Amino acid sequence: MIVVTGTDTGVGKTVASAALAHALNATYWKPVQAGLDEETDRQVVARLAGVATLAEAYRLTTPCSPHLAAEIDGVSIDPARLTPPPGRVVIEGAGGALVPLTRDLLYADLFARWGLPVVIVARTALGTINHSLLTIEALRSRSVPIAGVLFSGSEVADSQATICAMGGVRSLGRLPLLDPLTATAVREAASGLDLAGLA
Repeated sequence: MIVVTGTDTGVGKTVASAALAHALNATYWKPVQAGLDEETDRQVVARLAGVATLAEAYRLTTPCSPHLAAEIDGVSIDPARLTPPPGRVVIEGAGGALVPLTRDLLYADLFARWGLPVVIVARTALGTINHSLLTIEALRSRSVPIAGVLFSGSEVADSQATICAMGGVRSLGRLPLLDPLTATAVREAASGLDLAGLA
């Protein structure tokens, strides 16, 4: 069982989750979905990975931070409902590791409670060294185990190597920007990842 977080919103967590779920033959679960106007992350993963998916614990209307989306919907997020299900599961967070679920609970705090290995999805674009090292530091300060970094975008060898060396983390490989974004493209890209030891 692994958890997927990102260095920011829009870094490619859902595509990475689809690739990981397919490669590991795992079920997918996103505990909290904020934003229902477009295709949800669960629907995207089902379409791209062809794996079983689990219903969200919370489905919130507004596409914003879960703590605010819940308040807008008049919903109180109960961390007890966010217990990981049994089995081989890829769990996707929302945004980055320090996104708040409630006014006093960050995703990183939830990850620490779970004690599960976390995959960090990081862009290869400018700014990624700072964002990645900050994410690594935030997780390590909570004793969250880090399975590695999965890069997203065009290859930027120095940035990727610097993050792994300075952060003391393993590279799981890189997913290029896929256009068109199809199930076949995701599954082919997943075959090139270094996922040995992940389960």
